[in-house]
Amino acid sequence: MLDDHCDPRERALAAFRRAFGGEPSLLVRAPGRVNLIGEHTDYNDGFVLPCAIDFHTVIAARARPDALLRLVAADLDEARSDCHLTLPLEQDPAQPWVDYVRGVLKELLARGMPARGAELAIAGNVPRGAGLSSSAALEIATGLALSRLHGPDALTRTDLARIGQAAENHFVGCQCGIMDQLISAQAQDRHALLIDCRSLQCTPVALPEDLRVLIVDSGISRGLVGSAYNKRRRQCEAVARHFGVAALRDVDLDTLVRHAGELDPTALRRARHVVSENERVLAMREALTAEDPGAIGRLMAASHASMRDDFEITLPAIDGLVEILQGVIGDRGGARMTGGGFGGCVVALLPGDLVDAARAAVARDYRQPDGKPADLWVCSPSPGAEVLK
Repeated sequence: MLDDHCDPRERALAAFRRAFGGEPSLLVRAPGRVNLIGEHTDYNDGFVLPCAIDFHTVIAARARPDALLRLVAADLDEARSDCHLTLPLEQDPAQPWVDYVRGVLKELLARGMPARGAELAIAGNVPRGAGLSSSAALEIATGLALSRLHGPDALTRTDLARIGQAAENHFVGCQCGIMDQLISAQAQDRHALLIDCRSLQCTPVALPEDLRVLIVDSGISRGLVGSAYNKRRRQCEAVARHFGVAALRDVDLDTLVRHAGELDPTALRRARHVVSENERVLAMREALTAEDPGAIGRLMAASHASMRDDFEITLPAIDGLVEILQGVIGDRGGARMTGGGFGGCVVALLPGDLVDAARAAVARDYRQPDGKPADLWVCSPSPGAEVLK
């Protein structure tokens, strides 16, 4: 786990100077995210409500006169990787982090970026394997850096998100939706974003002033490509085909109940989670706007139960962590697992005066699999990707 207080900007600059000499011409950063509600709805054309967090990936960059892309990862003992842009881009089994950069590079080349080289030094403090989208932060930072160095000039933030998603889908091999990339590219300071994953419309939703975003790392690492994530997506797509619609976004609960006998029990549960979760996301926007902590808590509890019972992506340890937090929060907010599942983090929305009690309860009653206390962070909803230099 990285030190929360170390500055990835300074580490990226230091790694750049050591690896390439001189100074970069460009410095960019892109944030990780936490999803407040709306799990596995994005690739079903549904609704999600994430916010960016004040953990970032930073890239120091400089153009080269040739077609060589040179990378250094400050956080991985300054591991290096080079590739030539005129040769076929391939995965690097020995260095999986490289695949996210190369995937974005391949998508940019397909969209007209000239095959010109660059030097990139990468650093970050988004916890890896915790479900806070370190991969999307890397993709968006890479896309922003390379497009600013070489074009295409007309790329929008939504284009960057599409490029990041395509890199992960087609090159890395995880069939994720677009939520993670879109919030990293488009986030607004002090707001969550209600994202319509079909139209990609983003609506800012202010969080109540006294509400804090507390993230607790279960310590259970997750790997979406090797997990059941892709299987869940296939199950959802099969139910959509059964109903003759483009995605589960187009199915409502009444229809699902009427036709329940036509689906096998597992398919029914998967679809029920997605359809009901879409309703909960829209209701959460209203609860946040009304500053109704009781409603916020009920929606988060129902979301977690649905992930546990219908989508089957939580784990007993994470269920227990949610119970610990909810026991402190009571009816003044809520807690739920966040992210793709099978490990990762729990997110809680709670008043500031309960943060210390929540920290104490987790420290007393929960241990990560290695026996260590859980890492906790109080995060601020943060702006999306930006050029620093």
